[in-house]
Amino acid sequence: MAEFQLPDPEVRTAGAEELARDLVVVPNHNVQLVPNIGVIGGSHSVLVVDTGLGTENAEEVLAFAREYAKGRKLYLTSTHFHPEHAFGAHVFAGEATYLVNRAQAEDLDHKGAGYLAMFRGLAPTVAERLADAEIPTPDVVYDQTHDLDLGGRIVQLRAVGRAHSKGDQVVTVSDAGLLFTGDLAETGQFAIFPWFPPHDTDVSGLRWIEVMAALAASAPRVVVPGHGDVGGPEVLEGVLAYLRELRDETWKRRDSAMNQDTIIEEVRAVLIERHPDWAGREWIETGVACLCSEHSLTGQDN
Repeated sequence: MAEFQLPDPEVRTAGAEELARDLVVVPNHNVQLVPNIGVIGGSHSVLVVDTGLGTENAEEVLAFAREYAKGRKLYLTSTHFHPEHAFGAHVFAGEATYLVNRAQAEDLDHKGAGYLAMFRGLAPTVAERLADAEIPTPDVVYDQTHDLDLGGRIVQLRAVGRAHSKGDQVVTVSDAGLLFTGDLAETGQFAIFPWFPPHDTDVSGLRWIEVMAALAASAPRVVVPGHGDVGGPEVLEGVLAYLRELRDETWKRRDSAMNQDTIIEEVRAVLIERHPDWAGREWIETGVACLCSEHSLTGQDN
């Protein structure tokens, strides 16, 4: 992957925003490769959701969480294995219990080194942040769901199955009506399709649509996307509408036996015209390629 200019993906905990009782989010301020980070408290424990990219960011997040916890026990989880979400977890070793679902643990083990190398090649700012990063090892691995008791507050961690990645996880805080989606949802940008054959083809546009339909039906009051602005259920509905739009525009051209390069060119033009202010236009191409592959697998090619 070619090097290009990116702003420094620095996590700024000074901008933390309270979304509910004993629950704050450190917003990403729409900076690329900075996730929205959650800190969720109960009477005896605090859960951190995602770490930021690399050691220094994670140290900042850990210091913030330690101060926020004021002596309460610390837990950490990551919404999926991609570096800006999980490749700071090693900093929490010995201070927090790190929990993930089994598919995410397998992603870290099987693909972590490749993603670390790939991200270091993105830009000098990213390489610097990841200079001494380590692939984390979870302390607790669950299969499908894990109810974490923080003391007077139960937080549910749930694996949703293959979508943006094989190990996507959502975090639900039921008493606050709040959902952390990781990169299943973004605002202000095209959905991120990490379709990198032959190295990584675990993203599935079709499964992603199913997952988003189920999440939208749950109608949470507050949605914290992986990147972009915090919102309500309209965040989920917007991502679902876009994924369906991407699928439909791709498949109607695939049905006509148009070659993939032409499909990408036409779909890209259509979607940019419809969403001219969205960032991440490079993900349209990988999204189309993914859905072309899934079209073939469903037996719909002529």
